[in-house]
Formats: sequence, C-alpha cells, structure tokens
Amino acid sequence: ISSASVAAMLAVHRALGTWDKMIDLYIADSSLCRDKFVQAGFTAERIAIKPGFVYPDPGQGAHRGDYCLFVGRLSEGKGLDVLFDAWRKLGPSFPLKVVGDGSLSPLVEAAVREMPWIEWLGFKSSPEVLQLMGEARVLLVPSQWYETFGLVVVESFAKGTPVIVSNGGALVELVQHGRNGFHFDAHSADSLARTVQAALASDDGLAELGRNARADFLQTYTGAVNADALVGFYKRVIGRSTESVEAKTVGLLSDPNGR
Repeated sequence: ISSASVAAMLAVHRALGTWDKMIDLYIADSSLCRDKFVQAGFTAERIAIKPGFVYPDPGQGAHRGDYCLFVGRLSEGKGLDVLFDAWRKLGPSFPLKVVGDGSLSPLVEAAVREMPWIEWLGFKSSPEVLQLMGEARVLLVPSQWYETFGLVVVESFAKGTPVIVSNGGALVELVQHGRNGFHFDAHSADSLARTVQAALASDDGLAELGRNARADFLQTYTGAVNADALVGFYKRVIGRSTESVEAKTVGLLSDPNGR
C-alpha cells in the first residue's frame, strides 16, 4: 500500500510537471547521483553537487593500531564475501576488525571462527567508530553495489586514514587511486588481497596517503566548507526569485537514508 501511494504521487507530479516547473535547483551528493538523474530526464544545469561532510572535526588519528578496519551494515551488497575470501589469502599477518551488525552476522561469526585474525566488534557508536578509524592502518569499503556517496570514507579521511574501495559507484570519486587510498576490482578477492598488501608494504607510503586523506577532508568535507556551499546554492535560487513570481524550492537528491 505504501509503495502504491508513493508511485501514485510520483505519477501525478510527473503529469503536472512539478519536477520541471516548481524546482529551481536540485542538490546531489556525487557526480554519479547527478548523472543518474540526468539519464532519467532531469536538466543537468539544475543539479548541483554538494558532498556529505563530518561535523565536528574529530581530529587526526594516532594510527597506533596494527589492524585493517571494516565499518558498515552486515548485509548483501557490502562485499563481505569478497572481504573474507581476501583475508583467507592474506592470513594472520593482516589483522582485521569488523564493526557493524545486520542480517549477515552469521557469515561474520563463521569467518571469525575460521580465521582468528579477524575480530568482530559488533555495533559501535559514532565516537567509537571514529576512534577505531583513527587507530587503523587502512579502512576497507568493498561494496558490490553502486554507493551514491560514502560517508564512512569521509569519516576515515577526517582521521587521516587511507581507504581501499571497490571500483564502482561514487566511491571512486572520493578515493583517488594511489593518493589517498586505492581501488580494487569489486568482484575479485585476489585483487583486494594484492591491493591490501601493496598499501601496507611501506609505512612511509601509508603515512603519505593518510596525510593526503586528511588534507582532502579539510579542503572539501568539513562542516564550514559545506555550509558555505549550501548558502551559495540558496543565494543562487534567491537571485532567480527576483526575476519571477513563481515559488522557488531547493530539492535534495540523495539515497533513502539521506546520507
């Protein structure tokens, strides 16, 4: 019933032309999201991009922990099978901590029993997650589906922790291969294992990646930077309103969780 109600609402407003006539500016959180809406028929010039952000700034991490970190919902599409297959290849020399809960908890429990070098911490609060990120050597985001953004990546950048991501969706917009992290073939455990080995091969190289990640956070993903961008978008719409008596609205294009 709920789905039918939403479908009816969309159909009515599409017929009325609401999305074209009443909305002056849409805000997407990534180029991927923007491009998908353009493919669906939205006007490219009316979609601005403003990424997510982290506020307040949690500060640079100390990175004293000898472990890699996964943080996310334990569900289909998050790449847990590829992650654990890669860790079977990597072995005890690469400790892994897993943070999160969800329907695939039994898969994680089985992996922990099989591979003692994997530790499952369960659900953690945001401050606890940030603390773990700040001590980790690298964050892993092995998603198998298209992410429209990746707030966990920005959180890791805020702590100065490089990120290894699958090569699909908006994640590759955030992580620049070889600069603040690495990409790997989303469906290949071998590719992930090789990428982890390469990333952790040099402490100096890893530290450089972390410094770049922190610099990117300060330049693009702080609350102040995003507030300025949002004010600029509203000024853009207000400026247009002096030329027309029509109602002006700013719409947000994001994923269902509003990330």
